[in-house]
Amino acid sequence: MTETAVAVINASAIRHNLEQIKSTAAGCRIMAVIKANAYGHGLIQVARILPDVDALAVARVEEGASLRVAGIGQPILVLEGCADFAEAELAAEHNLDLVVHERSHFEMLDALPNEQSVGAWLKLDTGMGRLGFDAESLDSCLKRIKVCAAVKPDVRVMTHLACADDPNDRTTLEQVRSFGAALGDFTGDVSIANSAGVLLWPQTLTPSAMLDYKGENWVRPGLALYGASPVPGRSARDFGLEPAMSFESRLIAIRTILKGARVGYGATWQADRETVVGVVAVGYGDGYPRHLETGTPVVVNGHRVRLVGRVSMDMITVDLTDVPAADVGDRVVLWGSNPSVEEIAARAGTISYEVMCGLSQRTKHRIVEDKKSRSRPAGISRGKTPS
Repeated sequence: MTETAVAVINASAIRHNLEQIKSTAAGCRIMAVIKANAYGHGLIQVARILPDVDALAVARVEEGASLRVAGIGQPILVLEGCADFAEAELAAEHNLDLVVHERSHFEMLDALPNEQSVGAWLKLDTGMGRLGFDAESLDSCLKRIKVCAAVKPDVRVMTHLACADDPNDRTTLEQVRSFGAALGDFTGDVSIANSAGVLLWPQTLTPSAMLDYKGENWVRPGLALYGASPVPGRSARDFGLEPAMSFESRLIAIRTILKGARVGYGATWQADRETVVGVVAVGYGDGYPRHLETGTPVVVNGHRVRLVGRVSMDMITVDLTDVPAADVGDRVVLWGSNPSVEEIAARAGTISYEVMCGLSQRTKHRIVEDKKSRSRPAGISRGKTPS
């Protein structure tokens, strides 16, 4: 059966990206972020592609539990922590680690039976303004959590960067300094860097006078694992990364329309010449952004053509006039190596995270191994960052 609206996931590309991250964050432990269905790539499928990472990270307890049910054995951290006691119990049942960022979490952990246990990461707010304790309260939080009988020893400490995607914004250095100052005599593991932190901010990766940590440093790559750039104006290839997702479909009809004819809902596009129009079986019901406009690039059998008219729920139309060999059943790439997801996101007025996470349940996933040779730069080019 011919596939339509399928996310083709290249396992080799994910592994390649992991190796690039390991090279750049040499000496750090790797916690692969696979929340939100692994950024649209498939939660369980991606976990199985990454058996050698030190840990996995998800947003919600339910995601972690589903990984355990699927047989995933690595440490799993729940980044949002537990919303209520039932989630704390579920986390303990499935041996999940929890981010502790709110004082009510202490009471939930206190209430767990002593025979149950969870790992804990205390989160400090150093400037993100969402989750976490004030940096100055680390000592009191450490004392409080150590009396929770269900919490495993060796509590770790983390923070989250707000502006790491901008190499010219000094907020990141201010957060690193704040985090380093808050650690004081703490001797456990720490975690600071997301994808952009790894790619742009070496100050987050090694001990220094600014960040004098004494345990191990865990980095939390997300978007970079999937071969998309978290840095505006920089492509994934600039960092030696390869796109892991190719969102594809098929041509299901081809017809010729006369000059002046209109196509699609609202009749918003009018042919300025006799035009060969192809209909592709994909739409916003599959996760292709509805706000994409005429001119958005689509690749048909390796040829770059343009979207014409509105995106509808199940179909889009493309101008095939300059691709006379196109035929019903031909492969269509909505984003991947060409066009890139960054390009499509920019056309949609959003970010690549949202585009990939927006794939619907109707979209199938197919895992492939594509080991064709890739350029493997010796190191990721960071560009200059402030000191």
